Amino acid sequence: MSGHSKFANIKHKKEKNDAAKGKIFTIIGREIAVAVKEGGPDPANNYKLAQIIAKAKSNNMPNDTIERGIKKASGEGSNVNYEYCTYEGYGPSGTAIIVKCLTDNKNRTASNVRNAFTKGYGSIGTQGCVSYMFDEKGQILIDKEECDMDPDELMMLALDAGADDFVEEEDSFEITTAPTDCEEVRKALEEAGIKMASAEVSMIPQTYVKLTDETDLKNINKILDLLDDDDDVQEVYHNWEE
Repeated sequence: MSGHSKFANIKHKKEKNDAAKGKIFTIIGREIAVAVKEGGPDPANNYKLAQIIAKAKSNNMPNDTIERGIKKASGEGSNVNYEYCTYEGYGPSGTAIIVKCLTDNKNRTASNVRNAFTKGYGSIGTQGCVSYMFDEKGQILIDKEECDMDPDELMMLALDAGADDFVEEEDSFEITTAPTDCEEVRKALEEAGIKMASAEVSMIPQTYVKLTDETDLKNINKILDLLDDDDDVQEVYHNWEE
């Protein structure tokens, strides 16, 4: 895998998440509310809700908090007016960035996202301008230090459950699936007692861009930090090899 450690990125994200867990729970709570409104409160019959619950658990969101969010969203008089929107653009040296948001005010969100790109000397592009450089896949990452199972046994477990690929890296195992198979593979691993660092549908870059110029590094970190601080921003995908 060209020496790129996806797990390093996940750990970096987790550190930020742990520093702002309240914000992460708020973001996931919005996603739960929208999923319940669109498909009902039963994750067995609502694939999108099942995915979000898996994401919540991978971020250590307590079960009672998840259940309260589902009950609140499914209660009478629940008024959820959030909508999804996606922005695509370029960072330093042509790095590709996709920003997925969930907002109750598209004008505010568009302004904030554009401001983040501008302050990092990047630029917003048109829909589709960079997404073709990414593949949408289920991605499950497992910390080697947290996994006692033999790698070959883990690989067979994942493949038998429906995974497309299994890669052993220096510090982690990466399992990729079709987007619709991610939940089934995650459940199989969970039932086998495997602790996962991340389990979600992601946009995976086809190739990565290395940045060595100090100004470029400063600018892309500026963009990503501003996006990370925005409560409307759900996910940010990029092809910078950190």
